Amino acid sequence: MNKGEEFKKSVKILYHLMMAGFCLFMMVGVLMTYYVFDPNFSAFKDRTETATSLKEVDEDIIENGIHLRTGFVDADGLMTVINNCTNCHSAKLVTQNRMSKEHWNATIIWMQETQNLWDLGLDQEIIVNYLVTNYPFEDTGRRENLTNITWYDLEN
Repeated sequence: MNKGEEFKKSVKILYHLMMAGFCLFMMVGVLMTYYVFDPNFSAFKDRTETATSLKEVDEDIIENGIHLRTGFVDADGLMTVINNCTNCHSAKLVTQNRMSKEHWNATIIWMQETQNLWDLGLDQEIIVNYLVTNYPFEDTGRRENLTNITWYDLEN
């Protein structure tokens, strides 16, 4: 063989090695991308294993008189409150706003006029009675009024 043919053969071998390296690089890149989006490689696992490990979650579990999912007290009207109030906001927002019957009715009217709350019909009385009974109005502020304050003059 002359030097020209040897050179062509070397270039051809180098070309094949580079193509094999590029293919290997691309395969590793695809696998790394897949790993980023699915770190457990769940597409390659047996589906029956995953299905048997999932538990049915009962969303209406009540423990010690408290509805676990919402934190509402278990009492008459609980499900009516859950079905009508927690569609738009959290249960915590409902329970932290302790109001009288009149204020709850006014708030419901305000929500119907400005927030697109549907007509509650007979459920409104059930909801208001539940809230007034279980989360009554408290006449307390965020803190007690300050007493025994010693004031001093600020100097320039």
